[in-house]
Amino acid sequence: MTITRLAAAAAGLAVLTACSSDGSAAPPTVAPVPSVTGAVTPAPAPSVPGTPDLGAPETIATGIDVPWGLAFRPDGSALVAERNTGRILEIAPGGEPREVYRVPGVESGGEGGLLGLAVRDDWVYAYFTAAADNRIIRFKVAGGEPEVIFDGITRGGRHNGGRIAFGPDGMLYVGTGDASEESRSQDRADPSGKILRLTPEGRPAPGNPWAGSPVWSLGHRNVQGIAWDAQGRMYGIEFGQNRWDEVNVIEAGKNYGWPEVEGRTDDDRYVNPIVQWGTDEASPSGAAVAGGTLYVAALRGERLWTVPLGGGSTKAEFTGRYGRLRTVAVAPDGSLWLTTSNTDGRGDTRDGDDRILRFPAK
Repeated sequence: MTITRLAAAAAGLAVLTACSSDGSAAPPTVAPVPSVTGAVTPAPAPSVPGTPDLGAPETIATGIDVPWGLAFRPDGSALVAERNTGRILEIAPGGEPREVYRVPGVESGGEGGLLGLAVRDDWVYAYFTAAADNRIIRFKVAGGEPEVIFDGITRGGRHNGGRIAFGPDGMLYVGTGDASEESRSQDRADPSGKILRLTPEGRPAPGNPWAGSPVWSLGHRNVQGIAWDAQGRMYGIEFGQNRWDEVNVIEAGKNYGWPEVEGRTDDDRYVNPIVQWGTDEASPSGAAVAGGTLYVAALRGERLWTVPLGGGSTKAEFTGRYGRLRTVAVAPDGSLWLTTSNTDGRGDTRDGDDRILRFPAK
């Protein structure tokens, strides 16, 4: 660990070891969420009705093989990606999962395979690990060959990133990993270890901070969660190495520090996270916003973190109840969907795993 990273860890230690009045460890608090600046003025995110009722879980599906990506279609049905098989399953309200597509050329292994999904109109977008790289395709479930819209993202046994989502501005945002080659994260010419911003056709989006480049932000280790709040502020969820996992507010052209720093730092060249957790408590993956709360699914931490965006303390829900949690998403009806990831080779498999849970809006 470099000197700067050690300093950052020491600076953040007080946050995670603060004690409450009864002597127990207090949960991390949320730093003030900054106003967004950058090359593009963000559009407001669409409003979602209600607040998820975390006390009313409903099992939507069981027996899913390493669910990863989750996206909703205009008719309210969900598409779920199985990482290792390359299958995409459709889950309609009240129905059983059924295979509607199988992505060709998926090379699973380690943390690679069929990863994120996104939906725009009648197009489905998928991020996956191929033989030579990580890439993004789009296709129509109704038929036709898949179209590669972006490729050349370095693949690795770990840190393939993989989360994709359309932002409120209509552009496709892509979280990539450093493929365990740390120097890539600070190389602006390399798409790895970045958040990318693309047109729906896969080209660098107009208004990106560097003309002709797909890069929106850099200095990331492994982004697997992307979400926006009602003001259009973007949040990126970051896997740490040995100490700190992060929630960052993502702004155009900003540098988030990896591999020079992990967690908070006094170095003003890098953006500090608004929340950091110890890696045993989180290893955060998916993210979604409902109302004024950011929900973050944790793998190693086996819990769902709730982050109040108006300020206050984060709170852990379901610790150990469902095992490893990979993806969280808000459906058009305001319900919160949550996937487990106990069949990924790192979890303890439970009866019915992997499962998809739904928490209705109240």
